[in-house]
Amino acid sequence: MHDMDRRQLIRLVIPSALVIIISIFTMKFSPSETLVPLPSPVSNSSSLSNSKGVEVVARGLQAPRAIDIADDGRIFFTEKHGSIRVIENRTLLSEPVGDIRVENLGDAGLLGIALHPNFTKNHLFYVYYTYSNGTGLFNKVLMLQESNNRIIDSRTILDGIPGSEFRDGGRIKFGPDRMLYISTGDASIPELSQDLNSLAGKILRVNGDGTVPKDNPFSNSPVYAYGFRNVQGLAWDPESRELYASDLGAAGNDEINLVSPGKNYGWPDEECNKSTKNTAPLLCYNPSLEPSGITFASSNKLGYKNHLIIATLKGSHLRDIDFKTGNQNTILVGYGRLNDVIESRDGSIFVLTSNTDGNGMPQLGDDKILRLTHS
Repeated sequence: MHDMDRRQLIRLVIPSALVIIISIFTMKFSPSETLVPLPSPVSNSSSLSNSKGVEVVARGLQAPRAIDIADDGRIFFTEKHGSIRVIENRTLLSEPVGDIRVENLGDAGLLGIALHPNFTKNHLFYVYYTYSNGTGLFNKVLMLQESNNRIIDSRTILDGIPGSEFRDGGRIKFGPDRMLYISTGDASIPELSQDLNSLAGKILRVNGDGTVPKDNPFSNSPVYAYGFRNVQGLAWDPESRELYASDLGAAGNDEINLVSPGKNYGWPDEECNKSTKNTAPLLCYNPSLEPSGITFASSNKLGYKNHLIIATLKGSHLRDIDFKTGNQNTILVGYGRLNDVIESRDGSIFVLTSNTDGNGMPQLGDDKILRLTHS
């Protein structure tokens, strides 16, 4: 064999061998509960919009980040560049409810949205977004009021949340206790997650007007739980009313946590820990799925009652977890990155794709809102 041929063969064989070695190492040393197989890739050439049981509700969206559904059937969602959009009577309105000036870079921008529990009466809703004040990046929560799909009033209820180009958290939801829960990232400064005087790397809990509830675990503080890296999902079990959160790890080690008030979830000192020092996660994923929005199904319309449904970014699929049996299954695959998921009052499941955020490969018509009509 010529020297040139031998060198070419070495260049081909060594990278392949390294991939195999790394794969074996990952499977051997990853926690056993993480070894849940990912779904097989689906070709982009398939006619995904006609997939059985999936309806495309809206298309041509610009990096949608979060979704909520009003009792009157209107669908509200955010686009990362700053628009708040509405779908009414199955039609995407051409004019946004409002546009907010945000710092749209990396993970930052217009992120979470949550409708007030009494939205049909008071028309109040909330958004979480990143802004710059000249000294740096920060996040805030804004309370807005709409009338006829237009913003008529606004008020800041929480400010000074550390911001960054990456790891801004941003999921906001009302819990069964009618309190507003807010996830924040560590703003790329990991030690802030352990600092109880900082709002970064936390799950926060406030009243609808932004004041601190008297029964919060830390006196006069909105901090509900701490030690998180970048929580992207919040959901409550419909039976136990316990809070669950999805937290993205640094390189793998994505966590699903059962959140209790005042507890420390370990970041940056530990990931996927099993020690008694901090609260261990229920599940850990390694390699990474990048779990984003999560919801519990309260209806059995699609056969997932009381199961946790997870939208995954890197995993590019919708995952179903039955905590009673431990079974995990793939519900939806083939639409690329999935950013948020919510169950409507009729038991349908709505999903946001996230292929135009700079990290994905846009398909025809992206981004989309999908509705799962049967399993």
